[in-house]
Amino acid sequence: MKIVSFAQAVSLVEDGDTLLLGGSGGGHAVPEALIAALEKRYLEGGAPRDLTLLHPVGLGDMDSQGVDRLAHKGLLRRIVTGALVNTPAIQKMAQEDAVAAYTLPQGALSQLMREMAAGRPGLLSHVGLHTFVDPRHGGGRQSPSAQEDLVELVELAGREWLFYKPMPVDVAFLRGTTADEDGNVSMEKEAIFGEMLSMAQATRRCGGVVIVQVERLAQRHTLPSKNVKIPGMLVHLVVVDAHQRQTYLTDYSPAYAGELRVPLQDIPPLPFDARKVIARRAAMALFPGAVCNLGAGISTGIANLAAEEGFLDQIVLTNEQGLIGGAPASGVDAGAALNYDAIIDQPYQFDFYDGGGLDLAFLSFAQVDSEGSVNISRFGDRIIGIGGFQNIAQNAKTVVFSGTFTAGGLDITWENGQTVIRREGRHPKFVARLDQVSYNGAYAATLAQNVLFVSERAVFSRQPEGLMLVEIAPGIDLERDVLAHMAFRPLISSELKTMDARLFRPQPMAFTPDLLAKPRLNIPRRLRESPFV
Repeated sequence: MKIVSFAQAVSLVEDGDTLLLGGSGGGHAVPEALIAALEKRYLEGGAPRDLTLLHPVGLGDMDSQGVDRLAHKGLLRRIVTGALVNTPAIQKMAQEDAVAAYTLPQGALSQLMREMAAGRPGLLSHVGLHTFVDPRHGGGRQSPSAQEDLVELVELAGREWLFYKPMPVDVAFLRGTTADEDGNVSMEKEAIFGEMLSMAQATRRCGGVVIVQVERLAQRHTLPSKNVKIPGMLVHLVVVDAHQRQTYLTDYSPAYAGELRVPLQDIPPLPFDARKVIARRAAMALFPGAVCNLGAGISTGIANLAAEEGFLDQIVLTNEQGLIGGAPASGVDAGAALNYDAIIDQPYQFDFYDGGGLDLAFLSFAQVDSEGSVNISRFGDRIIGIGGFQNIAQNAKTVVFSGTFTAGGLDITWENGQTVIRREGRHPKFVARLDQVSYNGAYAATLAQNVLFVSERAVFSRQPEGLMLVEIAPGIDLERDVLAHMAFRPLISSELKTMDARLFRPQPMAFTPDLLAKPRLNIPRRLRESPFV
């Protein structure tokens, strides 16, 4: 292992290389200084050119950091990632077909790192079937120049699978906290582990160069052996950024690093608005001991709600990045967590998700059709990507999709518990045809999932015959405020209910007794019948 300058490190990236990037979302373990040095080299000298970027999680702050630094004509030829939502400049390049863009399931790309490390043919997975990732429906392509088939449909053991192909890696930019003189790297100040180990292994197997950015250096044999996340035998070069931030938003949170737990009152309650109403109604699906994923967007507010209502320790919240327990963070810091019980590598978290380990998944929706299919990946002029959505949505036992009923200027409030729509949103979300299929409702029906769609004014369940309206908010006119804003007429329950009045008042719901009164549904049969429970 050799310690080099940033300029020396990025000089090893050559024209046409595939560059593998570690990290997650809003700066979590992202080797930002290396990415910035690569941009500087290109702007000053016009090289390297025609790179392929490969990173399972979208990397950016929705402004100018992350891979948006590399959104220069000529620098990039192709990008393969889970999401583009936080990289507007890369989105624009994809829209203009200035880069061949693919968005594939975050979990599939994460697990593919291990397959590549082991030299196996690729990743075989059911995740993505019957969606835009399926090669029969686009193969994850998000721009016309994305011509190569990165995903194949195969049949094995009497059923269909998607085969995600491996990619050669020339250079990997990874990140840790501390490197010793032998190149052993620890991640004690990082908010996530990601796939750093698998990425280093995969790059070494491809004959590529592993470059790790760290905050500090340590003498040989002084790092606790159990703290080493990337062994020195896998590391070629180390660069030091003494001002490395934990995330784009947070300089350093000891709670994100697992160094301490914060008092629950330090987790801010949600303001009383439509998002809180929706998070509250979604949370009513919880039961004691439920193992959950909170996805992104509105659903992340369930963690704040659980802290406010005092039931955080009665459930197990997780996120894709590998955090288990506690309260997953929201906003730009989403991907981190507070007060967590464990942190594991991201591929192992997706193994658990893909295997049906989630009791409940709380996810967002942008468009919904009459069959209960969902689009969150591409709509209007926005190329969002899929993130971990498909791994979660296709495999959880129960899925609660959440979102406002309309979008674009919606102004809604509650007065004395009654709904008042001051201005309707310009864009209906319940549509005749999805712009892109991220979740296939008809396919999900064959998996016997329980599915709910929760908004601030109406709740739907997915039935074999299609979407059924089961609840409406107090003060809502069914025809004027619900059906008039849907491109299809849903089934309407013969027992149509009014949503719980507690949802629509500013004070806490006092929901914990309701939660604890429910049976624990995820106890194995032989334990239920034993004297141990």
